[in-house]
Amino acid sequence: MGKRLLAIQHVDREGPDRLADLAQARGMSIETIRPDRGDALPDPRQTSNTIALVLGGPMSVNDRHLADLAWLERELQWLATWHQRKKPVLGVCLGAQLLAVACGGSIEPLQTGNPPHPLKEVGVGAIHWTIDPSQEPMLSGLRRCQLVLHWHGDRIRLPASARLLGSSLHCPEQVFRVGCHAIGLQCHLEVSRQSLERWIQEDHHYVINALGNDGPNMLRQHWNTFESELTDQATHLLNNIFNELDQAA
Repeated sequence: MGKRLLAIQHVDREGPDRLADLAQARGMSIETIRPDRGDALPDPRQTSNTIALVLGGPMSVNDRHLADLAWLERELQWLATWHQRKKPVLGVCLGAQLLAVACGGSIEPLQTGNPPHPLKEVGVGAIHWTIDPSQEPMLSGLRRCQLVLHWHGDRIRLPASARLLGSSLHCPEQVFRVGCHAIGLQCHLEVSRQSLERWIQEDHHYVINALGNDGPNMLRQHWNTFESELTDQATHLLNNIFNELDQAA
């Protein structure tokens, strides 16, 4: 039986995108489920050869107790069980936040300055590795920093069991892992040019709020300038991540 990528999606525009392409190139099958639409999550006790991919979304983990987000609380409980059984999982943005909480961490608004004020980290920016890449298999072959796409307004407070691997200027918790089976990315490596344009259009108010009226055009310009570097570096890191999680599946 071949490996499967189980993509848990929360909003139409944030699908597996380039992660699906990389998984297919590895011969993996892909199944996408939507807990927000009432799709059932599989029983972790009866699931094998599967890497869970928990994707992003505009909702906050801290709002999971609201009536219309009851499905998010159920997903969090499912993810906690998945983690406890040491099944491989990659969390992206909201997915990374869910993973951190499932492992005992917490989420809070991202703030900067003194006195602190809220910050939305949006756009192309650098992350740097907090350890020597040669000392971590997931970072093998990478330089000490790389460009990524940011799109969030919360930050993760990692549980004691997590190992911090990467930070940005404004948000320390960008890349982490828990054991050999769980990896979290606050940043986005999966986004293609086509998806970015859809994000800009559908999340237009968020972009304006974060970057000002010229924010959408600035995002497009930066993507055009750095697309090759963004894509090459993301592909390298994502393949490293698949290598790591494939061993845990």
